[in-house]
Parts: sequence; C-alpha cells; structure tokens
Amino acid sequence: MAAPTFRKVGVMGAGAVGCFYGAMLARAGHAVTLIGRTEHVQAVRARGLQLEMAGARHTVALAADEDVAALHGADLVLCCVKSGDTEAVAQQMAPHLAPAALVMSLQNGVDNAATLARGLPCRVLPTVVYVAVAMAGPGQVRHFGRGDLAIGALPGGTGSSVPEWPTLQAVVAFFASAQVPVRIVPDVAVELWAKLLVNCAYNAISALAQMPYARLAATPDICTLQEEIVQEVIAVAAASGVTLSLKSSLDAVSRIAASMPQQLSSTAQDMARRKPSEIDHLNGYIARRGRELGVSTPVNRTLHALVKLVESGYDAS
Repeated sequence: MAAPTFRKVGVMGAGAVGCFYGAMLARAGHAVTLIGRTEHVQAVRARGLQLEMAGARHTVALAADEDVAALHGADLVLCCVKSGDTEAVAQQMAPHLAPAALVMSLQNGVDNAATLARGLPCRVLPTVVYVAVAMAGPGQVRHFGRGDLAIGALPGGTGSSVPEWPTLQAVVAFFASAQVPVRIVPDVAVELWAKLLVNCAYNAISALAQMPYARLAATPDICTLQEEIVQEVIAVAAASGVTLSLKSSLDAVSRIAASMPQQLSSTAQDMARRKPSEIDHLNGYIARRGRELGVSTPVNRTLHALVKLVESGYDAS
C-alpha cells in the first residue's frame, strides 16, 4: 500500500488540543480547517488563531467553520471532541469523508477509536496525546508544555478500518514537518491505558481542588491517594487484558507533575467554566468497567461521584 498524502486537514472539535495541533500544522504551511463553536469560529476568522507558546504570541491564519460539511475533501481529520460526543460526531462526519481519508482520535479514554471506526467509512488511528494546553478565550490557545503524540493500530480491527505501516510512517513524517514528534508504538492499547491511568490520577483531584499538578505532587496525602487510584486502574486494566507496571505507572504520574507543574487538568478547566467534563470516561470508566469485571474501585468511584455532584449543581445556581 502506498503512503497517503495529506493535502487538507480538518480538526473536528476545535478546543485546546485541536487548536494547538491545528495551529502547528497551519504554521508549517498545511491547509487546516477548524470545526468549532460560533464564537470561536468568528474570532479565528476575524483575527486568526492566537497561539501563545514559549513566551511569544503567534497569529496563525487558517480556515474555521461551524458546519461539519467543511470536512468534505479532507485527507486527514483530527477528532478532538469530548468522549461523550464521539458516537454522535462519527455519524455527523461519515457523509463527508471518503474511504481513503484517515481520522486520528486525539481523545481521552481508551475506546474512542473503536467507537469512531464503527461509524465511519474510513481508517481510524488511535492517538495518545501528551500536551499541556488551555483555551485563553475565543480564538486563543495557550501552550504550557510538551506536544508529542503516540500512534499505533488497535488489534482486532477489520479491513479498511486499520491503518497500515506506510500510513503510520506518513503520519510521523507529516507531523514532523510541523515540529510535532510522533512515536509509533507496538501496542497502542497499553499506551492508551497508561494515559488513562495518569488522567485518573490527576484530573478529578485537580478539578475538585482547582489546583495545578505541582501542588498535588507536593502533598503527601494526595500522593498516597494517587497511588491507590493507580493500583485500581492497573487491576481493571489487567482484568481487561492489558498489563501495566506499578513502578512505571507511578513514575509516569511523577513525571507529569514535573513536566507540567502549572497545568490544571482538562476536568478542572471544564469545572471552572461550569461545563460538563469527561469524567464518565476517566475515573467513571474505571468504576464502570470494574463493576463489569468484578474489580473493586472505591477511590475512582468516589472521585467520579464527587465530580458528578459538582456538575449536577451547574443548572441549579
């Protein structure tokens, strides 16, 4: 199979992650279209996308639209919507994507790529995202650290839904042209679960406390709590057929605080804006999967319940 050429890039769900990678690709001269909310789209059209990175502000010219039909003709789509919207978004995108297109799932959680693959006529690539970013306002994205990606085909896919090796290599080269490092990993399921584990260790606690990662890591009782979260996630992963090392997992949790000390979790950012979060697909997923498999997850279940309690009060106040 010949390696694909990516001439038109669409970003479905132009939040912080989508805007960052869309901006990086557009800065490198690639044609990028952001699909997002009205206020954000209008700001990008009027002033360009404002990218704050490494102490400087960059104005990035790229297309923006509210209509998913703007994805028509895209060779590559970065799907960056919240996990709860994945199934609906797949249905919206499907009529506009050709079988030769490639959709990359740049989303939290472990099952979004499979959900997309069930609803789309094209190949879907699970993508693990390691970046600290936040929206600073309509048309403004702020970068705090990292930006690398990991990719790999999920086992068990069928036919044209599974990207082949030349496609993976083409993705690496394409993002390298935009100074975005991409690793091809032999078992992307392990990488997805490892990222979920880190999210479970930080997101809910950062959200409930409205504190950045460094503050959590500097509090011994929170570190103990995080270790209990990690042990539960490892147990659920093992029951799901994925093996994670306790030492490597705890090291990864420590590294995140060191590499992104001032980062507030995406759940914390959602909570600060009184928006629904992805907690159902993070600690909530572990609690739900644990129940299905007979694995006890009291800490993850408690954190999920507390975040949902806060969210339930958004409309009441």
